[in-house]
Amino acid sequence: MEKIKAYISLTKPRVIELLLVAAIPAMLQAQRGEIDLGLVILTLIGGWMGAAAANAFNMVADYDIDQKMRRTHRRPLAKQTVTKRNATIFAWVLTVASVLWLWLLCGSWLAAVFILLTIAFYIFVYTKWLKRRTWQNVIWGGAAGCMPVMVGWATTTDATGGAFHAGWGSWAQALIMFLIIFFWTPPHTWALGMRYREDYEAAGVPMMPVVKPPLEVTRQILWYTWATVICSLLLVPAAGWVYAVIAVLSGAWFIIRAQGLHNGVKKGVKVKPMNLFFLSNNYLSILFVGLSVDAVIGLQTVADMF
Repeated sequence: MEKIKAYISLTKPRVIELLLVAAIPAMLQAQRGEIDLGLVILTLIGGWMGAAAANAFNMVADYDIDQKMRRTHRRPLAKQTVTKRNATIFAWVLTVASVLWLWLLCGSWLAAVFILLTIAFYIFVYTKWLKRRTWQNVIWGGAAGCMPVMVGWATTTDATGGAFHAGWGSWAQALIMFLIIFFWTPPHTWALGMRYREDYEAAGVPMMPVVKPPLEVTRQILWYTWATVICSLLLVPAAGWVYAVIAVLSGAWFIIRAQGLHNGVKKGVKVKPMNLFFLSNNYLSILFVGLSVDAVIGLQTVADMF
């Protein structure tokens, strides 16, 4: 049982939950009003295996720094519960299974290509290159976390035979959802980085809170928060009033809290960046749950209202 728990831990279940939160609304929005539940479940399983593979490869690559950080020193490889060799084999098995699953069972070669590119990008571009070399690591490396949207959109549009048709049913919506997560990732991660700054510094990882003063970090957090909310509003024309209301209210909540963190640092008072970290999780979940509900109900879109 301890070994099973260790292998499950290799997949970073909490991270995968967040990735699936992105894939589900993309699929529901692509099918708006006509939901193929079987395809959604199949895609989630394939996407889960792909994300699990990427996370397992990541732990193998980060084996050395995970041993130095309080936040990660209890991971399976750091504790030597699982060997690097076995973890690598596990990751490769999940990679092959994910690609074949999305291609053959979900009927989308494009989704299979996306998942393969995601794994390669996350490991070679983010983990092995950006993460240890530049404070901009999470900005560009965060693109890997946006890919579940593209995978979900690909399986859905391929299934309906319209992967490249024009209009709001095209890839424009998927791109907007991609950008929402892309801009959301830095404030989410930098808030965590502020809390564990000493950990990252000890491990030699140049996260922004390690190499930049706190005021610059919170200023960047605020900018990226605004960018996230603006992107979320770009999706309003393709959705109904439910999503529109949730996007406005949750976006205002996110911005106000990010501004509060920045103001606190500016005044020199003690701040709690983890509050923004947890709020960012809640924001993305609320936003995408709102979009999912809106899509399932199949409400008239804002664009059609006018």
